Amino acid sequence: MELRHLRAFRAVAGTLNLTRAAAELNYAQSSVTEQIQSLEAELGVRLFDRAHRRLSLTPAGERLVEYADRMLLLAREARAAVGEEAREPSGVLTVGGLETLCAHRLPAVLARYRGLYPRVRVTVRQGGRGEVYDWVRRGEVDVALTYGAAPGDKLTTSESLGTERLVVVAPPGHRLASASRVSGRDLRGEPFLATPPGCGFREMLDALIRALGPGAPVVDTEVASLAALCRCVAAGMGCALLPETAVAGPASRHEVAAVPLVGEEAARTDVTMTWWHGAEHARASVPAFLATARAALVP
Repeated sequence: MELRHLRAFRAVAGTLNLTRAAAELNYAQSSVTEQIQSLEAELGVRLFDRAHRRLSLTPAGERLVEYADRMLLLAREARAAVGEEAREPSGVLTVGGLETLCAHRLPAVLARYRGLYPRVRVTVRQGGRGEVYDWVRRGEVDVALTYGAAPGDKLTTSESLGTERLVVVAPPGHRLASASRVSGRDLRGEPFLATPPGCGFREMLDALIRALGPGAPVVDTEVASLAALCRCVAAGMGCALLPETAVAGPASRHEVAAVPLVGEEAARTDVTMTWWHGAEHARASVPAFLATARAALVP
């Protein structure tokens, strides 16, 4: 099996869309199709079902995903292990993260890292929680910063860099805006804005809603961007539950009120760092970044 075929397979398996996979790989769509067909011919099985113009993995394709991840990561380790970068931090390091962490936590880490290791060129990719973890598994991102516990995975290693307080974000003039703190009971019946299902922030809010039971906040609007979500709160569309860092700017400008949530399991969330397993032993730039992030972010 050729690595280029496995890369094409993994990109299509991750997106289930030939156009998006081709854009990720910077290939023509016809080239991606040819590589998938070559891989299927070599293995003697269909890897994708193509019914009704929609792609889905076959059972054989689902089994191949984990093996493809292992083989691609092993190839990356091998290239790094025999190169200069294995001895001294250099080359390219790709860091992925959620919108809020890239904007508010990552800059301090990158500034320190650049001062210590000027030979490393850092690239930052911003995405959703599930998307970022998928990038790490596929070897497209070396280290990722997210909120909440990372999913268990044999291909990755994770650790908590500490926790961040969650706040209820309310419009100016709202009944909760002048409170010094609120509990879950204070939120009963309130309309809430939230990020889409699958996002870490949404999982936190859903956990709170389940804990409160009848009369819990009602999610009536979903907004993918945190910046847009804050603007919707400021416009009076409802409240939101977000990490304090995410709303520090709008709260300081009195565009929204950020009220600490107390007495609930969902009152804090972990800031989690995740990297592909074994990278810290193969490339000097990775453990250097891990150490820098710990020094910059661990309380």
